[in-house]
Amino acid sequence: MNVRSKARESALQILYRIDIAEGGNDEALGPEMRGLAPGSEARRYCSEIVKGVTEGKDVIDREIEKYSENWSVERMAVVDRNILRVAVYELLFCREVPYKVVIDEAVELAKRYGSEDSGPFINGVLDRVYRARHEGLGAEKV
Repeated sequence: MNVRSKARESALQILYRIDIAEGGNDEALGPEMRGLAPGSEARRYCSEIVKGVTEGKDVIDREIEKYSENWSVERMAVVDRNILRVAVYELLFCREVPYKVVIDEAVELAKRYGSEDSGPFINGVLDRVYRARHEGLGAEKV
């Protein structure tokens, strides 16, 4: 597993823990961060994702809802919504990461942690988010 893949997986686990704790706290960061070497690129990127998602959650969730056709973020499975949050954060704010990598990594996380339907659902939402932003069709400016 490459460095950024490990960071995404750890970020997903942290965000899941925060989500089910309804806001969570710094204790939620413990186990997953201990698995990443201090000062490593994986730890830095994981922290960046977690901070970016938690600080930009309202914008990210609006993007997800806008392109998830009849689904509110609250109705989504906890794993699915947090995979989407990580990926949409990267699509919106990490322009150096190719969109195909973001989508592929999210689908892989969905296969590993989600349901049978998670991969296609996440792929569809992320494709619509990317296309709307790429084509400039109503995505929020950040």
